[in-house]
Amino acid sequence: MGTQRDLVLAVDDNPQNLQFLGRLLSDNGYEVGLAQSGRRALVFVEKNEPDLILLDIMMPDMDGYEVCQTLKGNTAFRHIPVIFLTAKTDTQNLVRGFEAGGVDYVTKPFNSAELLARIKTHVELKILRGLLPICSNCKKIRDDQGFWNQVDAYVEAHSQAVFTHGICPDCTHELYKEQSWYQKRHGK
Repeated sequence: MGTQRDLVLAVDDNPQNLQFLGRLLSDNGYEVGLAQSGRRALVFVEKNEPDLILLDIMMPDMDGYEVCQTLKGNTAFRHIPVIFLTAKTDTQNLVRGFEAGGVDYVTKPFNSAELLARIKTHVELKILRGLLPICSNCKKIRDDQGFWNQVDAYVEAHSQAVFTHGICPDCTHELYKEQSWYQKRHGK
């Protein structure tokens, strides 16, 4: 995603889990935010919009479900993917996490390779979530800073996609219609 490192917020009331997650994420090229409670996580998100949130479910002041529902209820933050971190693996709790707005879950104790793979996947998919303001005439997309960008430039800046360029048949006809008429008339 360009030169900017993706910001991942890890939320867990257990300091050892936060230390582990912080080291794992920073060692793998992510910028890291840490919060030891749901309320601190919400304050962090307001100030530094993360690209992804790793969210513990069982916390004392505000559980992960409540934090996720609060985020998803705010149009400014509902696009941020939330991966639940949980020791609970029964279907009822997993479904509750998805209903709250989570996109995935990882069970404790963490498997580092699995956690990193899930983070990478959801950070890359983030561009496909939410609304993108697009001009109905020229099809430019407005970015988070209010600047209008060509679709290809915006997508390349926010994903790992790289565009090649060509001309579709409709545009070829439109661009070269005079030349086509001349060629048909003179048999060239």
